[in-house]
Amino acid sequence: MTRGRRTVAGRASVTGTGLHLGRPCTLTFAPAAPGTGLAFVRVDVPGAEPVPAHVSHAVQTERRTQLGTGEAAFHTVEHVLAALAGLGVDDCLVECTGPEPPIADGSAAAFVAALTAAGIVEHGGTVTPLVVRRPIRVTDGESSYEALPADGLVLDVTIDFPHPAIGRQRTSLPVTAEHFRAELASARTFGFVQEVEALRARGLIRGGSLDNALVLDDRGLVEGTLRWPDEFVRHKALDCVGDLALAGRPVQGKIIATRPSHRGTMRLVQAIVADATTQEDAVQLGIEDIIKLLPHRYPFLLVDRVLELEPGKRVVGIKNVTINEPFFQGHFPGHPIMPGVLIVEAMAQVGGLLLLGTVEDPDTKVVYFMSLDNVKFRRPVKPGDQLRFEIEVLQIRGRVCRIQGIAKVEGEVVCEGEMAAMVRDR
Repeated sequence: MTRGRRTVAGRASVTGTGLHLGRPCTLTFAPAAPGTGLAFVRVDVPGAEPVPAHVSHAVQTERRTQLGTGEAAFHTVEHVLAALAGLGVDDCLVECTGPEPPIADGSAAAFVAALTAAGIVEHGGTVTPLVVRRPIRVTDGESSYEALPADGLVLDVTIDFPHPAIGRQRTSLPVTAEHFRAELASARTFGFVQEVEALRARGLIRGGSLDNALVLDDRGLVEGTLRWPDEFVRHKALDCVGDLALAGRPVQGKIIATRPSHRGTMRLVQAIVADATTQEDAVQLGIEDIIKLLPHRYPFLLVDRVLELEPGKRVVGIKNVTINEPFFQGHFPGHPIMPGVLIVEAMAQVGGLLLLGTVEDPDTKVVYFMSLDNVKFRRPVKPGDQLRFEIEVLQIRGRVCRIQGIAKVEGEVVCEGEMAAMVRDR
C-alpha cells in the first residue's frame, strides 16, 4: 500500500560522542527533496558527497552498521536509522561533523526527540513498501531469520545469552510509529565487563561508558536499573528496525529473527531486496491473457489473475471464490464449501500457466497432469475467500515437469500437494 512521502519540517540536532571511535559529533536532521531517501553527509569535510543509507553502500563490520569506506565512512548508524524508519521518515539528509553519530544514552530516544522537535510532514510523492511476498530464510552463524508476508512490518525477535540477567528473551510487535516510540526507542545497548578490554584493544567502544550502555558483570548490572525487564531483546529489535531501513523503502512483512546481528540482518535485507526486484520484474497476466493460454472455459476456468510469473521457476495466481460459483448449488445447499477436487484443479491450472511459459507457441499446447502426490486439505474454502496459489518447479525433464503447490486464504494454508504434468500439442 502506497502512502505519501515524509521528511522533517525543519532542522534539529543532537551533539555528543560516538560509541566506538570516541570522537565528538554534532548530527543534524535536515529536510530533503521527495525521492531523495535517507543519506548521511560529512559537513566537516569539504566537497564530501552524501552516502545513501542503502544496503548497497553498507559494509560488514564488527559490532555496528557502517556506510561507506575510508575517511568517508559513517560508523554505528543503526540507532539513527531506527529513529528515522520507526517514525516513518522517507527523505532526510543527516549532516554529521564527524564519522560517527553521538551514542547519547545508548538508545534511539535522543534522535526520536530531535525528529519530533523538527516535525515530520508529507511533502509530495509516494512511497511503495518493499513487500515480502513469499518466505525468505537467511542464516548467518548463530543468527537466523525468516521473512514472511504480513500487513505492515512486524518484528518477532528472540535472544539467548548465558547470563542470569538476560537468558532467553523474546518480543513481538508491529512496528508503527506509536509502538516504536513507546516500546523500542528508549531500549539501550548493552555489553559485558569481561569484553571491554578485548574490544578496546581492537579499537572499539572508545566512547563507551556506564552513561551510554547497560554493562553487566557476572552478577548483573554494574550500575542503574532496566527500563523494561526485557530491555535487552527490545534493543536488539531496535537494531533490526535500523538495519532494515537499509532496504531503501519501508519493509512490509513479518521478520522472525533469532539471535540477530548487524551482519545477519544486512544479509536478510540483501535477500529481501533481491527477491522483491525479481518479483517486480516478473510477468503478470490478466484474464484476457489467461484465456489465450488455457483451453478451459466457463464454468471450469478457475484462475482469475496471475500476480507473478517467472517462467520455469515460479508462479502466483489467484481465484476469487463467490457464491455465484455453479458448484455451490449442490456442494452443499445451505452450507457452501468449495469441493477439494476443484481447489486442486485450480492449483493445476495455475501450474499449467507456469509450464506453458517454458515452451514456444504456448497457445498451441495443452498441459496434461499425470499424477498427484501428498495432497492435503487444511481447512474449508467458502464464498468470499480469495485463493492464492503459489507454485514452484521441482524438476523439469523435457516436456515432463514436477511442481509443488500451496493454496492459501489470508495467509493460511488450505491445500498443498505435488503434481507431475506433461506439455503436449493441442
